[in-house]
Amino acid sequence: MDAKARIKVRLTPGFARVKGTLLKHGIATVCEEALCPNIGECWGSGTATFMLMGDVCTRGCRFCYVRKGRPAPLDPSEPLRVARAARELGLRYVTLTSVTRDDLPDGGASHFAATVKALKREIPGVVVEALIPDFRGSLEALRIVVDSGVDVLAHNIETVRRLTPLVRDPRASYERSLWVLREAKRLRPRLVTKSSILVGLGETMEEVVEAMMDLREAGVDILVISQYLRPSRRQAPVARYYSMDDFKRLEREGYRLGFAYVLAHPMARTSYKAWEAYQAAVRALSNAG
Repeated sequence: MDAKARIKVRLTPGFARVKGTLLKHGIATVCEEALCPNIGECWGSGTATFMLMGDVCTRGCRFCYVRKGRPAPLDPSEPLRVARAARELGLRYVTLTSVTRDDLPDGGASHFAATVKALKREIPGVVVEALIPDFRGSLEALRIVVDSGVDVLAHNIETVRRLTPLVRDPRASYERSLWVLREAKRLRPRLVTKSSILVGLGETMEEVVEAMMDLREAGVDILVISQYLRPSRRQAPVARYYSMDDFKRLEREGYRLGFAYVLAHPMARTSYKAWEAYQAAVRALSNAG
């Protein structure tokens, strides 16, 4: 059974309101494009993760449902449309993500930055998280996003070191993903950083713990661990379904390693419980001086 068959969405009034607002402003969400299992809960409470720069990705990771191909040109009106939609929805925490745009000179970093700045102008006090691609290892592109005023910088390592060449696009790299997170922290030491690991792709528990250690050594504050669900028969098969005991063990290990917030659950995704995770990370950074 594929992931699409597993996800049941309850059409609450809040869900319909978010859907209507997104349609009115012509905005895509990763909630829909990636078949997020939490879409009903999040949309029902009036939150969403906005996906910038279209819905066609230039990379082809074997676990991802997002369409691959040649993306359309950027829409310069998108940052303001996203900001106005978020304001209309009354959001206090906005998560931005995007397809990977290797076709753009800066990988879309300037577009991310423009959206962050538009949100800050339109919604005083808003907290903005940016879940970014690796920008092909460009420090200048990364600096553009870090300097935009973003509050949380997220970049997903996705899987363990051994499986990276097998399940991620060949242009992706385990070491480069660690570099993105490490450099973001170096550029702004008080910036909250975040990453995610999908389990069930064929890794061992020991490899997951090793990846967690690598992320912590890169200064990552928030860790999300979730079960891989095969979106369709075109993606990699599930090698293993983790038990709740497995997730509890990984959660305990994450806190032992020093993460400020660990969300380990079969249905967890990077932007799920984002506000709670951010608050915990800010407290931890404050306590650390």
